[in-house]
Amino acid sequence: MIPFATRRLKRDFLDACACLSEGRLRLITPEGERHDFGSAGPEAEIHINDWAVASAVAARGDIGFGEAYVAGLWDAPSIEGVASLALTNLSRLGPAASPGAFQRLKLRAIDRVLRANSRRGASRNIRAHYDVGNEFYQLWLDRTMTYSSALYAPGDDLERAQARKYDRILDRIGPSVERVLEVGCGWGGFAERAAESGRHVTGLTISPAQKGYADARLDGRAEIRLQDYRDAGGRFDAVVSIEMVEAVGLRYWPTYFAMLRERLAPGGRAVLQAITVPDANFEGYSRRSDYIRHHTFPGGMLLSDASIAEQARLAGMKVTDNFAFGSHYADTCRAWVERLEAAAPRIRALGRGEGFLRSWRYYLHICAASFALGRADVVQVELAHA
Repeated sequence: MIPFATRRLKRDFLDACACLSEGRLRLITPEGERHDFGSAGPEAEIHINDWAVASAVAARGDIGFGEAYVAGLWDAPSIEGVASLALTNLSRLGPAASPGAFQRLKLRAIDRVLRANSRRGASRNIRAHYDVGNEFYQLWLDRTMTYSSALYAPGDDLERAQARKYDRILDRIGPSVERVLEVGCGWGGFAERAAESGRHVTGLTISPAQKGYADARLDGRAEIRLQDYRDAGGRFDAVVSIEMVEAVGLRYWPTYFAMLRERLAPGGRAVLQAITVPDANFEGYSRRSDYIRHHTFPGGMLLSDASIAEQARLAGMKVTDNFAFGSHYADTCRAWVERLEAAAPRIRALGRGEGFLRSWRYYLHICAASFALGRADVVQVELAHA
């Protein structure tokens, strides 16, 4: 028999599902019951394995829902489908999607204080995500070892689309530019592409694993420094930063944008590729945590187009162009999911457990849903001295 407290949480969970105003959801319970919610639109299906999922959601909202998936408390034929349905009905789900007041304060304190991106904190946060092993990333990223949105054209596979993204950035900084600073160089994919076009890149990373890999692949064709962006010096003809600003944290945005201004030579151009949230959603987003900030990218924080422009203005710079291609990130995430699933046996052979795989699967699927629905975007923003 289900305990009374669990029965009540189950009822609350089912009541929340009944609030759907768009799309259809089929819920299959541990007892074998089937509940259908909604009437028209996108479809999704959830298999509840244990009603502990209801207590997880009651305590921690959408974060608890993700944690419950990682723990194996529920499954779905399509996690992206479930995420899309939840995002489409977010305003109707209301309290069911949000942690309680105490949990909100606790999560915010963790994000803003315990995971602040000071020099020491940034290094710890980056290691948590990127230093899980180069072997892991090699198993599911393409041969360029690029971990940022690709830019697709018809007929492109993932590797060609990643090269197209790099080529667009190189075109925008201009053919005559020789000295490029890359802030957050990853495993050296952009630096390698830039070296092939005759540019010299100085790349910064605070991940020892990434530096070791980038040094080996570039073999002296670029300078890779294990260095915090705050400690960079010199002036460069162009500055490139590809999906690194998300890891800076709100408190350090002024420092980051001031660094761009100081490192960029007069007449030069900076190109940032950044994941953003819509301007209209930014205030609410910035006041709360979510599964990705809590578990995947500790210390992370997305900007919006308006906040990028404002931070640039305060630093003495201006936005000269903004190119958005969020739907391409949905396609990139789907390609990564396919590659991750194909590599799952080899990932397990590295000693990674099922919870590790489920956490990555969940993260990539919910990202695909967010980009497909426009709840997140990716932009290449060009900056110049004001």
